[in-house]
Amino acid sequence: MSNTTIGIRLNGEAVHCPAGLNLLQLLEHLGYRPQLVVVEFNGTILPRQRWPEQPVREADGLEVVTIVGGGS
Repeated sequence: MSNTTIGIRLNGEAVHCPAGLNLLQLLEHLGYRPQLVVVEFNGTILPRQRWPEQPVREADGLEVVTIVGGGS
């Protein structure tokens, strides 16, 4: 991994993160619990099994939605 950073859009906000991460590593870096989120990556819902192989690059766009369990 390199010491450089890249700029991405996360839920509509500009965010800087380390370069060289895959999607799973990025989610963990940002403090998400990967088993509890759904990710739209550059406009496409990305299946969880693809996250470890999906590189995150400059200007990528992510929408991360946390799954909330509940009931009455």
